[in-house]
Amino acid sequence: MADSPPPSRGVAADSSTYDEDWAKDLRLQFEQLLRTKRLNDLGHRSRSRSGSPGPHDRPSSPHRHHSPSLPVSPTPSSLSTSSSDHCMQSRLGKRASKGSAAPHRATSNASLPPSYSSLRNLPKVPTPPTDSQSLKFRNLLVSLSLTPTKYENPGLLDEALSVIPLDRVYGEAEEESQVLQAQAESMGDGRKAEWGYQDCVIRALLRWFKRTFFTWVNNPPCPNCFSPTVSHGMTPPTPDEAARGAARVELYRCSATECGVFERFPRYSDVWALLQTRRGRCGEWANCFSMLCRAVGGRVRWVWNSEDHVWTEVYSEQQKRWVHVDACEEAWDNPRLYAEGWKKKLAYCIAFSIDGAMDVTRRYVRNTAKHGLDRTRSPEEVLLWITDEIKRMRRESMGKEERRRLIKEDEREEKELRGYVAQAIAAEVTSLLPRGPSVGTSPVSSDDQKLPTGRQSGKLKVHTSIDE
Repeated sequence: MADSPPPSRGVAADSSTYDEDWAKDLRLQFEQLLRTKRLNDLGHRSRSRSGSPGPHDRPSSPHRHHSPSLPVSPTPSSLSTSSSDHCMQSRLGKRASKGSAAPHRATSNASLPPSYSSLRNLPKVPTPPTDSQSLKFRNLLVSLSLTPTKYENPGLLDEALSVIPLDRVYGEAEEESQVLQAQAESMGDGRKAEWGYQDCVIRALLRWFKRTFFTWVNNPPCPNCFSPTVSHGMTPPTPDEAARGAARVELYRCSATECGVFERFPRYSDVWALLQTRRGRCGEWANCFSMLCRAVGGRVRWVWNSEDHVWTEVYSEQQKRWVHVDACEEAWDNPRLYAEGWKKKLAYCIAFSIDGAMDVTRRYVRNTAKHGLDRTRSPEEVLLWITDEIKRMRRESMGKEERRRLIKEDEREEKELRGYVAQAIAAEVTSLLPRGPSVGTSPVSSDDQKLPTGRQSGKLKVHTSIDE
């Protein structure tokens, strides 16, 4: 052929070299290389968490159906446009002339473990749990997801409203809402108030709950002489205690020698019982306060932490995001409190609501190297599958429009959580600059402006020895 490209090194110069069979074989080899590399990248990433052998430890089958969506390889005439293309043409020509040995060498080269840079941007694919540890974690999260469903009981909501001083709460909320609105208008740039009226209702409810309604208990006082008590371990619950959600009961004895009376401390999970006892630790505080927030019309989440703490999140329609609330600490929108204030390392923070579940660890752990713990209960892909499963269970009876609204809300929250990671990385990089954090900093969110504080509820030494 007169217009054929000049022959490369290692390729025969006769015109029959570049016939249709040669081009087809070249295209198939290219597609095989590309397919094998992609499969090995994904396979190595999924097996690396479970200790399975890497891609180089198991052979890759060359007999795979090629994907019709892959681009067609360039023609021989286009391969001659640059010197690098000539090199590629020469190498592939050698493989074509040597027959079946070429796919084996290509597969072995592509079977090398991929670098981290090739994996870090791959999306997580939800994977169902198969091993016993992942199945156990799945069962735990599904059982925990039932907690916020109890807040929808109409009789319980009516009972909750009967104990809330509504005139006081709504009055304080109205006053604070007007102040925030006036502050926004005074800026003269048309901005909205930082918090809306419903947010102010939750803030007023938080102050009343912490300062007036609920009591923190480390060791309950003696019911006879009100002297301090000493722990005597656990005791089985009575039928009445078990009926009110007390799966375990702590036993205490009066420290006064002349008294010696025993006091039982049932750890109630039933909110109805908590409205009567009005005491407990963070588990009782978060459970009762979350239900009261639901009673006044708020959308609530009950947040479980694997390191033995729980708290609440409420949805702000004003800011279109979920806001951290801890009734034990009277904390509002301060998610860095635990990791940076308490110096507590966290592994999992899972938020449960009537609409599903969400892994919100990134909201509370901004720097995983400093404040995070190893997440070993299941692979990340399995955790994503579990949260998606809980969402499906909660939303299967919803209308199409409601599900679409929640999907958009989930996407907006995922973008927010990714932003926290980016902010943490930017802060670390900026802190290395000579002039410190003031160089090139960008505006921070309201929760980043808060100064983390130490723990206020109970005594620090007590939390290391008791179950919250």
